[in-house]
Amino acid sequence: IIGILAAIAIPAYQDYTARAQVSEAVNLSGGLKATVIDIWTNKGSLASADSGTLGLPTATAVTGKYVAQVAVADGLITATMRSTGVASGIGGKTISLSPITTAGSVKWTCKAGTITAKYIPSSCR
Repeated sequence: IIGILAAIAIPAYQDYTARAQVSEAVNLSGGLKATVIDIWTNKGSLASADSGTLGLPTATAVTGKYVAQVAVADGLITATMRSTGVASGIGGKTISLSPITTAGSVKWTCKAGTITAKYIPSSCR
């Protein structure tokens, strides 16, 4: 009985740990949304919303315990997980926040990038 419970609980816990680590990437990416929206509001376009320009930090300036960098390219915010020190399914993988502009507003959607769907936090599904 203990063996069966362990066979179920250990993978579930590992998936939970990976989702928690990916949550850091989503949170760090979320911190750049306001600046990207400000650029879109002032410029009317996201074409120049890139890391290191127009008030956006360089990609390597935004890091975390599990996140290697958060880059912005044409408004698309992409977080790259560290290669080591993270759960085994997410090392070096990416997740993105994509802006969808409409008349007078910006809506954000999550894109899994190279991260497997089961590691995407529920707030980003």
